[in-house]
Amino acid sequence: MSTMATIWTVLGKELRDIARDRRTLALTLLLGPLLFPALILGMGSLAEKRAKTQIDKTLEVPVVGMERAPNLVAFLATHGIKAVAPPADLEGDIREQKVDVALRISDSFAEDWRAGRPALVEVMLDSTRRDADIPGRRVSATLAAYSSQVGALRLLARGMDPSVAQPVNAGTLDLATPEAKRGMLLAVMLPYFLIITAFLGGAALVLDATAGERERQTLEPLLATPAPRGAIVTGKILAAAVLGLVSLLLTLLAFKISAQAASGVARQLDVSLPAIGRFLLVLLPMLLIGTSLLTFLAAAAKSLKEAQSHMTWLMLLPMVPTIMLMANPIKTQPWQFAVPFLAQNQLLLKVIRGEVIGAQVWGIYLACSLGLALVLWLAAVLRYRQEKLAIST
Repeated sequence: MSTMATIWTVLGKELRDIARDRRTLALTLLLGPLLFPALILGMGSLAEKRAKTQIDKTLEVPVVGMERAPNLVAFLATHGIKAVAPPADLEGDIREQKVDVALRISDSFAEDWRAGRPALVEVMLDSTRRDADIPGRRVSATLAAYSSQVGALRLLARGMDPSVAQPVNAGTLDLATPEAKRGMLLAVMLPYFLIITAFLGGAALVLDATAGERERQTLEPLLATPAPRGAIVTGKILAAAVLGLVSLLLTLLAFKISAQAASGVARQLDVSLPAIGRFLLVLLPMLLIGTSLLTFLAAAAKSLKEAQSHMTWLMLLPMVPTIMLMANPIKTQPWQFAVPFLAQNQLLLKVIRGEVIGAQVWGIYLACSLGLALVLWLAAVLRYRQEKLAIST
């Protein structure tokens, strides 16, 4: 039997075997397409709705010493911030999340105000509570506006132009493209979900085709044939890659349908066919890396349970660049596209942001990622050539 015939025979056998286990096949193909879009777009929708609610609604803020600054209290009311009496244990209520944000007007506020000195108003919040972010910024911005307005009126009362107190008029020119702004919604979680879908998309087939067959003692007859071990390994890897590719396509299609059916910012995401094509070009090498690595690891396991134990740390690998970039953002450099997982993360971010990926970047990435897949394939072939692989005990 020729090498190509062996590859096609093994590939067909493995796909038929996984097709018989309908539950495993359904979980492999449908879990990602159903779960990931719901998680990402659902979180985006909830965050957008929360922000709109906290910005638009009247905000009740406990104010300690509100009688000392009636004009300030009235100004807050015009901006949708209603001053209310503070509870008995205000600090405890803030720590227990019963109150998001509060104000404390100093005892010397009136005296400092009349003397033209800065009068102290403290914003009280727990900075470690995310619920306090929007209310805290809203109150701080309103206080800054009140301070600026009063300062301008004081200068006018003294016959001075308020602009003299502002020697520099600082502004911000945001050069981010509309595509990049829209992509911020998915820039945190989407790369991880897509990478892990590609990396472990064929895991069920790989583990069953190697460790599972070894446990069932059906691998030995296959290895006893004169078929080249390299062809057998290639057939199993390609079968897993086909399964992973179908799962990946269904996941991207689910994102496309979900984004088009969603409202708000999610509807503006780029889910065009060219963007999906770029996603696939980035993720296909990762699919080959994942299936080759799993084949290598599963071949050393004596049972399916032992092979499945690798899944814990393998699922953590795609998280490394995401966590690293969150903790220490770095500028994009060519060497990054040669590093597994980091390269995929950076390229997916570029696609999400709608940035052009140059030929040099594609060259570095494809050469290094496909080279790594080839090395892992060779390692799997060498492991399959070991005679002890056919022994289940």
